[in-house]
Amino acid sequence: MHIPSPDTGEPQSGLRSRGAPGWLQSFDAWLAQPLNPQQIVLRLSLYLLLTANVPLWLQLARIGGAPSLYLRSALALAVLLVCGMVAILACTAWTRGMRLVWWLVAAVAALAQHYMLTYSVVMDPGMAANVLQTDAREVADLLGLRLLLAVAAVLALPTWWLLRVRIPPMGTLRQVGRNLVMLALALAIATATVAMGSRELAPLMRNHPQLRYQLNPLASLYSTAVAAMRPAFARSQALVPMSAGAALGATHAAGARPQLFVLVVGETARADHFALNGYARDTTPQLAAQQGVLSWRNVYSCGTSTLASLPCMFSPLGKERFEARKGEYENLLDVVQAAGMAVLWLDNQSGCKGVCERVPHAQAADGLTPEQRRQWCDASGECRDMALLTNLDERLAAIPAQQRERGVLLVLHQMGSHGPAYYKRSAAGDKRFVPECRTEVLADCAHGELVNAYDNSIAATDAFLVRTIDWLRARSSEYDSGLLYVSDHGESLGEYGLFLHGLPYGMAPDVQKHVPLIAWLDARLQQRQQLSTDCLRAGLDTPLTHDSLYHTMLGVLDVRSPSYRPGLDMLADCRRSE
Repeated sequence: MHIPSPDTGEPQSGLRSRGAPGWLQSFDAWLAQPLNPQQIVLRLSLYLLLTANVPLWLQLARIGGAPSLYLRSALALAVLLVCGMVAILACTAWTRGMRLVWWLVAAVAALAQHYMLTYSVVMDPGMAANVLQTDAREVADLLGLRLLLAVAAVLALPTWWLLRVRIPPMGTLRQVGRNLVMLALALAIATATVAMGSRELAPLMRNHPQLRYQLNPLASLYSTAVAAMRPAFARSQALVPMSAGAALGATHAAGARPQLFVLVVGETARADHFALNGYARDTTPQLAAQQGVLSWRNVYSCGTSTLASLPCMFSPLGKERFEARKGEYENLLDVVQAAGMAVLWLDNQSGCKGVCERVPHAQAADGLTPEQRRQWCDASGECRDMALLTNLDERLAAIPAQQRERGVLLVLHQMGSHGPAYYKRSAAGDKRFVPECRTEVLADCAHGELVNAYDNSIAATDAFLVRTIDWLRARSSEYDSGLLYVSDHGESLGEYGLFLHGLPYGMAPDVQKHVPLIAWLDARLQQRQQLSTDCLRAGLDTPLTHDSLYHTMLGVLDVRSPSYRPGLDMLADCRRSE
């Protein structure tokens, strides 16, 4: 059977020669009928409007309102979506080489709809950036038969159609003219729709901003383009120095013991699921049994995703200035390193999002023996957080002695409670809450099973933090030591129909922003800092945000810097010397 180039106008062999049923042959012949590129773009846009925007129509139905208003709003959004798609795809309306591009647009729409329906996420630039920076292990947690079926349901027909449709040749000037006319018509219709429907559309989009990120695949294409271009612009800007003037304070005087401080960056941990904060379940029994553990109960994150929160929480700028910044700034690690302390970042995640670029850093799995890998890691290479503590003595010893004598800041970036595969975050023999959800399709689990899996991951963090404190205690003869743990963001576990995290900050529920913050300081470090324990305990309900992390860490490490602001140091009011 001969099939000529799909980008010619020649007829292609169909199903007739394969003995297919008559109705299938007729349908195949209908799909193979010749169409110009502009007709293909229009039909593809209409098809995606009907098949890949179920989340949008469901959201409009939930918003409700009078049928007359609801239907007008739905119609206006449908027209705007089709016009937007046609305007974008007008750039692709050529007779040759565009089939794959059109197919990829449909594939993006199918994937986006699956994740919007499954996890109630929206495709804003932050979510797109998270997708672009996700590693293979995280992707594996999101794959499954349900994904394949959902994507195939949307993609099967356009795949067949784009393989069969004949596109007659057309002169270049004629194509340019048709594309310009199509673009102009799409923009004109969109403008008229906005003008006539502004009374309904303006308040609808203002009160429900998530709708703009559910226009599929417009939102996905826009957000992906924004997320992909941001790093290019960021790299073109000079790094703003913040480490000038950094120096070790008086407590680092000659003869003083060096500090060994561990900063644990948690992942996806909710403050309201820590028993230390009043949660009814005993998710943190080991921390509760430790002397000197402090848990602040009213702390909010800088963002709702790792990509948004991690660079922000290490920045000296604070949330508002960080989000409005025009360039990239040095961060906490740069300042501490410039002051003279050794800094080491160990990662059990998909990277530090640029925070650790200028300091020594390594992955938790680096240097593990085959036996250690079998103990802490699965077949995909994903390791539980205890791998961060394995061989930690060797990592500490590898730091030059001259640097260790001035103190060490060790940052451990957890896998923590990263979803949707919460059940993977705890060892089989350590699961306190059963039965647990053991699928990545969270909506398929009973809510109790989902919470069990998540709470088991919090209990695993509890054990990890206590193991870290024990490691610090074992070095008390050499160092004054301390630990601070704070999560990057929280998580939705089905409340309001939402799962995971990453909603735009203004529309995200508190559970995606309310995070745990825990500290442990040994007696020598408290004495060195002249910290009053009674004062610290009295302030555990003080409202705090990630803005405090930079200044609190400089304070507890006694690193002097012009960027330090005592008003944002959560320990400053409890230093007797002050």
